[in-house]
Amino acid sequence: MSGGARPGRSDPALPEGGGRTEPLPDGTSRIADDTALAAVLATGAGRVLLALRAEHTGAPPQDLARLGDAGAQRHLAAALRQHRPADAVLSEEGADDAGRLNASRVWIIDPLDGTREFSEAGRSDWAVHVALWEEGRLTAAAVALPERGSLLTTAPVPGPRRRTGPRAEGPGPGRGLRLAVSRSRPPALIGPVARRLDARLVPMGSAGVKIAAVIEGTADAYIHAGGQYEWDSAAPVAVAVARGLHASRIDGSPLRYNQAHPWLPDLVVCHPGDHVRILAALADVTPPATETPS
Repeated sequence: MSGGARPGRSDPALPEGGGRTEPLPDGTSRIADDTALAAVLATGAGRVLLALRAEHTGAPPQDLARLGDAGAQRHLAAALRQHRPADAVLSEEGADDAGRLNASRVWIIDPLDGTREFSEAGRSDWAVHVALWEEGRLTAAAVALPERGSLLTTAPVPGPRRRTGPRAEGPGPGRGLRLAVSRSRPPALIGPVARRLDARLVPMGSAGVKIAAVIEGTADAYIHAGGQYEWDSAAPVAVAVARGLHASRIDGSPLRYNQAHPWLPDLVVCHPGDHVRILAALADVTPPATETPS
């Protein structure tokens, strides 16, 4: 991350210094650009989490998880009050305010995605999600993977667009598809879908890490069914779509955010060249009604 937290990769589109700032009457300033703000918020919360992890090495996992959730939430809430005081917020760790349903701008945040992985020593597959929903769509987002020194945002990335056609390598109908799945609770449908696609499973934690794997090319698709909330996917889905990937419900319908009940039970994120056959395979499988969230 920037600021010397640890070496790693950052999004090259992140503005130097966090973007243009505007002065406020009280002598402070706020970041003007929403994507730059999302990046700064996610990065800052990541630093808080890294510091907590270092300070409480050896703490019981449940205590470390609680400290992480609370610490990252405090950081993000305070930053949003400074930089976007008029905007509504939907957070996994904050009380839901029904007023957000009438707001034109809502920040959808997961202060610590992958709490279980964060609480386990040596694991890096956890993330911070910060997304902005404006009048029906996601318009800005950042996903920080603090232990990996990685930051992904919706800002345009310099250079040629990544390949979006189907894979040519590998044998069989699936042509070597790699499916990112939950390491602890893979959905029951994933086995039948993988067999239909002749795909192999790549277990990992955190929905944000799984979608980041698709964005970065270490997985070809992420399929989930059985339960998530809007904050689990809003930021990584926004980044994936900005990078030209396909994202939808498993029946192909759109992912909708800032709903009255933020339950969003399933999704698929993949390369556009693969989405037709992935959705076709999913159509052959009925998700069990008793699956648990990842």
